[in-house]
Amino acid sequence: MEIALFQPDIAGNVGTTLRTAACFGIPAHIIEPCGFPFSDQALKRAGMDYAVRANVRRHADWNSFGTWIAAEGLRLVLLTTAGATPLPDFAFTPDDVLLLGAESSGVPPHVHAAAAARVAIPMQASFRSLNVAVAAGIALAEALRQTKGFPA
Repeated sequence: MEIALFQPDIAGNVGTTLRTAACFGIPAHIIEPCGFPFSDQALKRAGMDYAVRANVRRHADWNSFGTWIAAEGLRLVLLTTAGATPLPDFAFTPDDVLLLGAESSGVPPHVHAAAAARVAIPMQASFRSLNVAVAAGIALAEALRQTKGFPA
């Protein structure tokens, strides 16, 4: 199980997501460009010391990330408000990469098309979306529960 953030806008959300990844021992990916200066110093401020301890891989752009996904043979699962499958109904595998879009714009159509699955976290109809870092934590917890991937 791995997690990826597509062109994130908010350093605090990246820090929180990297802290979550570090705590659960899963790799995290940042698909650039970011909407803020991406540095170890900025991450340390945003995610405390947990973020710099995370296993983070930076990808220069969507194409380099896509090349990596294909080479590794992993399944890309997009978390989206336009998801076709509700989170509780989706069957995760240990080889999934959970992808979350930018806070301001989500992901473009070509990224939607590249995903093997599109999953939505069910919530009250009157709300537009969850915070990206919160959504990452909810989806990751469900994926780890299903695949028995929580740390011992």
